[in-house]
Amino acid sequence: MPRGPVAPRAPGAAPGFAPRPMGGRPPPRSGAPRPPPTPEQILSLAQREHVPARIAKGELEGKMKCRIWRKLHAEEAKRFDQVYALMGQHPGLSLGDGFGVVQSGMTVAEFLARKERTQRKAAIKQARGEVDNEAISAFLATLVAAKSEMAVVLAERTVLDSLVSEEPISFAFERTGRMEKLQVVLLTRRSNWEKLLPTLERDSKLTQKPANVARQPDKRPYSDPRPFLPQVDQKVRLVLRNGITLTQPLLKAGRFDLLLGQAGNEIFVPLHAILRFEPVSQEPAPEGE
Repeated sequence: MPRGPVAPRAPGAAPGFAPRPMGGRPPPRSGAPRPPPTPEQILSLAQREHVPARIAKGELEGKMKCRIWRKLHAEEAKRFDQVYALMGQHPGLSLGDGFGVVQSGMTVAEFLARKERTQRKAAIKQARGEVDNEAISAFLATLVAAKSEMAVVLAERTVLDSLVSEEPISFAFERTGRMEKLQVVLLTRRSNWEKLLPTLERDSKLTQKPANVARQPDKRPYSDPRPFLPQVDQKVRLVLRNGITLTQPLLKAGRFDLLLGQAGNEIFVPLHAILRFEPVSQEPAPEGE
């Protein structure tokens, strides 16, 4: 049977198929775009597949699937398995801390203890930086310039000497020489010490066995000076590590030390020497008749 005229075939088109648009790509899909995944969806998929959140997010957006990523990155996937296993054994352990445990080789308890110490050290450093130390430095400079004879109270004895200089971790005295600051419990002029000595309260147990000073500031009872700031110009009670108990007005609080007493009769007390501290309630002055 004779056929009608056949339409000419477009160049590049196979017999029996309609020609594709220019460029050879199928037409784009119609419809609304896919909504972005929520953080909850991303977290749920990451936990289920043991993959980074960015990979879970990618799968939810139609990109690489989590199982493909795990095949391509087997070593990293193994670490994620270890971390998620730890998180299952220790509820509350974060993903970041889990990786810290795996990478450090520590136990979870050891790692968290080290992290807490690091955070405390950083907090103490920040706290010290927020406190003005000018008054303490000026007091020590005055003692050096005047060559005043000082009573240097240590854990188990008192040394009479003159301050020559102050260094970051030590004092230099005229006769005693260099002395580490951690040894000093308090420092005051000899004349003031002789008046103060008969009136001192003492803790008998600490007098017999003074408390040691931890070299790590975060392990000491007081390293942060900020709790003392509201008590400036108020009377405070301090129990020092050798049992001496001072009830004196607080004149100044510096980064590492306190000044107590009265102007001209100051008592210098390093924070590391303090075991206990409490404000002393002020009795109201009697009303005039």
